[in-house]
Amino acid sequence: MIVLGIDPGIATTGCAILEDERNGQKLLYAEAIKTAAGNSEANRLALIFDRLNTLIEKYKPAESVLENLFFNTNAKTAMIVGQARGIIQLALQKHQINITEYTPLQVKIAITGYGRADKNQIQQMVKNILKLPEILSPDDVADAAAIALTHCFSYKMSENIKSL
Repeated sequence: MIVLGIDPGIATTGCAILEDERNGQKLLYAEAIKTAAGNSEANRLALIFDRLNTLIEKYKPAESVLENLFFNTNAKTAMIVGQARGIIQLALQKHQINITEYTPLQVKIAITGYGRADKNQIQQMVKNILKLPEILSPDDVADAAAIALTHCFSYKMSENIKSL
């Protein structure tokens, strides 16, 4: 199964495409979709949409995963990230790809077994699980891989429960 993990953002959207097989997970592709601050919001959102469509058409993921975000303080940031999430969901829906969301706590527990793990701990575990030579960079890409891994682990667990 091919899983597309996405860490939404307007300046940087992290993407990681994993192949989930019986013997583990393999990173097929990782990218930070970056948009320039000087461009209009519409232009930046269009760039994210177009790039995601290209990735979807090339890798044909069966599942997609987004981080379920909660903003408490900055409404402007929440609005623009919400717009990016909407564009991402539109691209995924256009290709009829199932979308699952996980909270940061769920990701931390799935990857490290510890709900208060810091970014470095998560990044190290992603590196180890995927047998990578170095930590994925930037953080948005590492986060996207962690979200995709969370889904792989969760999906396998739910399949095992169904088979009981």
